[in-house]
Amino acid sequence: MDVSSGNPRQRHENRREAQAEAARLDGALFWVLFCAGMTALLAIAFTILMGGVAFAHTGVDHEYSFLAGLSHPFTGLDHMLAMVAVGLWAGLNGGRALWAWPLAFVGLMITGGVLGAAEISLPWVEPGILTSVVVLGLLIVMAVQLPVAAGAAIIAVFALLHGHAHGGEVHVEAAAATHALGFIVATVILHAIGLAISYVASGNYGRLAVRGAGALVAAAGLHLALTGGAGA
Repeated sequence: MDVSSGNPRQRHENRREAQAEAARLDGALFWVLFCAGMTALLAIAFTILMGGVAFAHTGVDHEYSFLAGLSHPFTGLDHMLAMVAVGLWAGLNGGRALWAWPLAFVGLMITGGVLGAAEISLPWVEPGILTSVVVLGLLIVMAVQLPVAAGAAIIAVFALLHGHAHGGEVHVEAAAATHALGFIVATVILHAIGLAISYVASGNYGRLAVRGAGALVAAAGLHLALTGGAGA
């Protein structure tokens, strides 16, 4: 009786284990392909940006409009990577970091922008911006878990420098306010992209993929630092 009743149960357990193993293999294959595709896309984008984007804050005047401000972060690789990285890292930490860290970046970026527009200088702005990309990438690679306040403090320092660099390019006038609003909206969008990637890739293999993306961010930041480049 026990043997006859045990065999179907054993077959059921074997079937479940086989299905679970197949699911794990499918998941692994998916993330391998996902990472390969992401790497290819980033490589293509990086090549295009290296050929067509100026990697220096030249201080030249920009067209002041909401759309110009909205598009501006997407033309600077260092800023774009840092903003997405904040979302990725917040997504890995979860909890209150999901909203506190992006909010810290936006808030201190605005503060830095005001200081830059007022021509109040800060030390190490450009080196600090490039350092932020490398450091944020490494924090993602190592999946560093920090208290919310500690992570917000790190992000706030970097955000202050990013905001100052862009604020220094803006002359205080009426149209500059809408330009700044567009820049803030773009920043929120980039944070949201990072958060969305972390949310979608929430499983074990997904977290590995996010950490792989962090490695790409750190590598790109190191490349920019070594070549003396910063986003426009």
